[in-house]
Amino acid sequence: MSEEILYLTEKLLEYNRLFLKYYQEGREKGITHDFEDVIKPFANEVSVINDQWKKVMNEWLSRSNHKYLHLKQIDTTSEHIEQLSIQAFFSKTSKSRFLNSQRTVEYFLLEVVKEIKQ
Repeated sequence: MSEEILYLTEKLLEYNRLFLKYYQEGREKGITHDFEDVIKPFANEVSVINDQWKKVMNEWLSRSNHKYLHLKQIDTTSEHIEQLSIQAFFSKTSKSRFLNSQRTVEYFLLEVVKEIKQ
């Protein structure tokens, strides 16, 4: 289970970095993407990994005790990922809100990686 969690968490970290990249490109260059051709397929791809991650994380955390990881954080992180996968393409999204969510996701996912590797 740890290997699966590590794989999915690292995949979500990659996506989280892509969210920031797409958001910055949109703000700096004014790039707009087609919803049906780009945004929806990307968000669906992220959603599949996110759902798998949430499921295995909930199982893992409910079976073991971790001092710094909690079930509520999994739900919050998962919700942020769902939102960011779409908001990343809309440069009108509040910059501070977007960046705060993106950093929160990054921090928690890195904590999961750290915990798994211990």
